[in-house]
Amino acid sequence: MHPQAAHAGAILTVDLDALRSNYRLLRKQAGSAACGAAVKADAYGLGAERVGPALAAEGCRHFFVAHLDEGIALRPHLPATAQVFVLHGPPPGTGQEFISRGLTPVLNSLQQIQDWHALAQALQRPLPAIVQVDSGMSRMGLPAAEAEAWLADPLYQQTIPPLFLMSHLACAEHQDHPMNASQLARFKALRQRLPQVPASLANSSGIFLGADYQFDLVRPGAALYGIAPVAGAANPLQPVAALHGRILQTRTIERGDHVGYGISYSATEQRQIATVGVGYADGWLRGMSNRGVVFIDGKAAPMVGTVSMDSITIDVTGIAAERLQAGALVELIGPSRPVDDVARLAGTIGYEILTGLGMRYYREYVGQ
Repeated sequence: MHPQAAHAGAILTVDLDALRSNYRLLRKQAGSAACGAAVKADAYGLGAERVGPALAAEGCRHFFVAHLDEGIALRPHLPATAQVFVLHGPPPGTGQEFISRGLTPVLNSLQQIQDWHALAQALQRPLPAIVQVDSGMSRMGLPAAEAEAWLADPLYQQTIPPLFLMSHLACAEHQDHPMNASQLARFKALRQRLPQVPASLANSSGIFLGADYQFDLVRPGAALYGIAPVAGAANPLQPVAALHGRILQTRTIERGDHVGYGISYSATEQRQIATVGVGYADGWLRGMSNRGVVFIDGKAAPMVGTVSMDSITIDVTGIAAERLQAGALVELIGPSRPVDDVARLAGTIGYEILTGLGMRYYREYVGQ
């Protein structure tokens, strides 16, 4: 173990071999479509500077981040042949920085298109970009009226050659949701007006909706990191992240003794309580108070009391004392409790659990 690991309250392990295996599975599932990767939010909390090169080694050449600064940070870690797309497009006045940094915007509004068009005219050369259209999610992309204005002006397509026509699915994890077919129909109708432009619609879950949704490029994100892509179905992907917290101390409490802020837990009999150095400042959500579970050698240890900023308390009654010494590690995310199960206990989704993991952990990367 690295000496710095002893300094941290917990160890976050990222399995790059599992990541690469997931990418290969998704690429195969995508059929003839190219398989990109969403590495926004620091690769869903797992470290874009390590995740990006691992995916590039598998042949990934289309990387998606949310913000300009994310693209600037990632670009030096990828091969020159890789493209980095910024999903939120260029903030006003940043067009030149996109060009100098080797980044490509996703244009989401007529204003962004007009600004990018003006820059192309000023530089007297075309500036390719992805154009995103809204197919029903009402979040990002050109609304119908703006899409019509864009399509009506051929000059825009001369100065901004569209690399892809793109949209995003709202309900793809629920395969029988009627919104999927509705969005597909709206997207196809727009795509028919630009048949020469490659298209991209499918996110992680959309890949599993079948060939009709895959078009020319798919953009998996959560599935790369082991989150289940289809609600209610077995997860075909390998877990990428594991989290182990460090025991700080243990104590015996008696009937009537309380634990934690607000004394939300009271013992009904003698219990052994261990304190672990992970809290809501580390992304271990307060909503798991008195309902989360951690594991020690595969044996469940329920969380008792309110999650604190820097620690949780667990009931370790009946677990061998030698496994409860200060510094011993307990499993918070891992084989006994995958990230999707943690999310269900917290009343959220695996995305929020992974992206909320803070920077206080010691991060250990295994695999190539």
